[in-house]
Amino acid sequence: MMSSLTPEDLRAETIRALLLSAYVLGVVLLTRFTYELFRRRGMPHNVAVYYNRKIIHILAGGVVAFLVPFLFEAPLIPFLMSLMLGAFLYYWHWKGKLLFWFQTEENMYEVNFTVAWGVSLLLLWAITGDPKISVVPAVFIAIGDGVTGIIRNALFGRRTKHWLGNIGMALVVIPLGYALAGTLGAVAGAIASIVERYEIPPIDDNILIALSSLAILSIPYLL
Repeated sequence: MMSSLTPEDLRAETIRALLLSAYVLGVVLLTRFTYELFRRRGMPHNVAVYYNRKIIHILAGGVVAFLVPFLFEAPLIPFLMSLMLGAFLYYWHWKGKLLFWFQTEENMYEVNFTVAWGVSLLLLWAITGDPKISVVPAVFIAIGDGVTGIIRNALFGRRTKHWLGNIGMALVVIPLGYALAGTLGAVAGAIASIVERYEIPPIDDNILIALSSLAILSIPYLL
């Protein structure tokens, strides 16, 4: 199994991962400017930060997840890339010098996001051998949770778990799940839209969405 998780052309995939990492860093830096734009328009700090977190979810986590099946023949390099990004994000919490335009003292859920993104991709790839199915949990936490957060932030101006966000998420992830993994992917999208509403700190919705999707999509392979 390990050989199937390791690419034959390690150098080429490492270069692609570095380019994608540069893209992700560019998105993070871009949100410094969107933060300033939001603040100039009178948004409170917490609202601007929350919008930025969801922009990063979609433009970084989502775009990269969609590209993984086309750029990588094995999950090892994307997995390691996600862990390195998670370590980078954790570092600023540890140092007490937050990247204030998207990080918050209240939680480190952006770190959870990167870890859930990478671990779910690695495990599902190992179980299914299908790169397209393997990115489904990552797509759900990036695109689905991103849309959910934007809807709630626009309506309530704070981080909340209102059901309207879950409806918005379902409308996005159910068709995405179907497109990537068929009927079971749609079912995983529906379940993910429900579990997103719950948190058991320090376990957040990113982890619950990834775990539930991973479990559902693994069923036919494990049986």
